[in-house]
Amino acid sequence: MKDLTQMSTPELLQLFRGLECPTLEEMNGEFRGQQLRQPGPVSTLVSALFTNNPLLFGKWQSKSFRSTGPDSGRGYNTLRNFGRDTVQGPMVTLIAPSRFDGKPAYQLVYRAFHSICGFVHMVDEVRRVEEGQYLGIGTVGFTSAQRRIPLPFLLSGPVAPYKKDVGRERAGFELASELPGLAEAPAPAGTR
Repeated sequence: MKDLTQMSTPELLQLFRGLECPTLEEMNGEFRGQQLRQPGPVSTLVSALFTNNPLLFGKWQSKSFRSTGPDSGRGYNTLRNFGRDTVQGPMVTLIAPSRFDGKPAYQLVYRAFHSICGFVHMVDEVRRVEEGQYLGIGTVGFTSAQRRIPLPFLLSGPVAPYKKDVGRERAGFELASELPGLAEAPAPAGTR
């Protein structure tokens, strides 16, 4: 496995731009998660508060996924809080253009569900480093500028099966509201 833990955020983003998008089929099951070096002190603090804080949510352990059809899926995060695993942070998954380079990426969109991750407009993009190892770039924020700050993480696996669907769907949710590549895509011929 390639060691990504010593790379800076700009180096990780450069690597991400050269990686291939995994298929929906290979992103099936539970993938162990690890935060990588964040772009600055504020991002490092926010990341620690959300992913390594037993007083808030717990310590982030993994992300899990399953396909729901040929073009989409869903998933959740597992966090450990005081020795107990909790399943939270539901998401929809799909392959869509990356906000960083416009090429296909496995997208995890949290706003589709009611959760703290959805509230902060969290979106993760994932690409394959090598078999069983995936580089993720997360984004959060209420403005377009905030959502361009890359927050890197590593996924390894799958290490276990998908457990269960969780979360309450957000009524009227539109994927294009969270994925700039979908909003900017030209309309199909004959629909203008």
